[in-house]
Amino acid sequence: MASHRRPKQPSRARVTVLTTAAAAAVVLSANAANAAPSEKPNKDEVKTKVDKLYQEAEQATEKLDGAKEKQQKLQKEISALQDNVARGQEALNELRDGLGSMASAQYRTGGIDPSVALFLSSDPDDFLDKASAMDQLSAQQVESLKKVQEKQRSLAQQRAEASAKLKDLADTRAELARKKKEVQGKLGSAQKLLNSLTAQEKAALATKEQERATRASERVDLGNSKGSGRAGAAFAAAQSVIGAPYVYTHAGPSSFDCSGLTSWAYAQAGVNIPRTSEAQASYGTRIYSQSDLQVGDLVIFYGDQHHVGLYAGNGQVLHAPHTGAVVRYESIANMPFQFGVRI
Repeated sequence: MASHRRPKQPSRARVTVLTTAAAAAVVLSANAANAAPSEKPNKDEVKTKVDKLYQEAEQATEKLDGAKEKQQKLQKEISALQDNVARGQEALNELRDGLGSMASAQYRTGGIDPSVALFLSSDPDDFLDKASAMDQLSAQQVESLKKVQEKQRSLAQQRAEASAKLKDLADTRAELARKKKEVQGKLGSAQKLLNSLTAQEKAALATKEQERATRASERVDLGNSKGSGRAGAAFAAAQSVIGAPYVYTHAGPSSFDCSGLTSWAYAQAGVNIPRTSEAQASYGTRIYSQSDLQVGDLVIFYGDQHHVGLYAGNGQVLHAPHTGAVVRYESIANMPFQFGVRI
């Protein structure tokens, strides 16, 4: 006979747990649904975040420019050292050949000096340390051995210096790769944010940026300020590239980053200044009062000195702002002024 049992009822505790979990799930779903629309930042929020990323990218760009400049300098120094070592080795070989000729002559006359033979088969430092052998050398041989010793020491020092610079070069190249990756990461994040905007929002931002560039470049009032000398010539050169795009690590002639513009402009005036904004900040005479600035002076911005432009007069600076912008005029008041530099 079949057994008919009443189904087991869930315990009160189990019912309570299930009810609570279900209620929490409903609340979380409701909160998620309510939060979803606000997860997508609006156009102004995106612009603020993008501007911050561009500034961080520019900071990294200046470090990247510095690493590139150091790499170029090291490569030149290493090349010069290697040339010196090659020439020094030739001179050393000639000195040794001369000593060998003297030894050969002594051998032919049956009077080869034991000390010369010792030199020809061992280190001259070790040889010269043996004072007991010195009286067996002629004055000419002593002088030749001293020259050999000095040349060997010089070559050893130059080889050690070249080796150290080669290691430094390898470290610099690694730093270049890291900084380049950092810059690209910042720019990639900025582009991702921009891509989150609708086509209409993108167009609005682009129009706003274009209007700002046009307004800054064509309608700025520079007052009666005029540049003179090489500073004036550098400023005129920068004016000639107004509208050129900002491209990180570029120093002209058709695209620039901030210090690339200033270094290129001064180069057109026949003045070579450092490549990075930080180095440019320490290159000339500092001007701490904006009222004392003259057209063509460098203007340094931000506490870490990662941005630089050229003073244009009437409180304006001519600079390469950031990725997505072009060389243009802008009010000094728009950025944290640190000081000017007169080259």
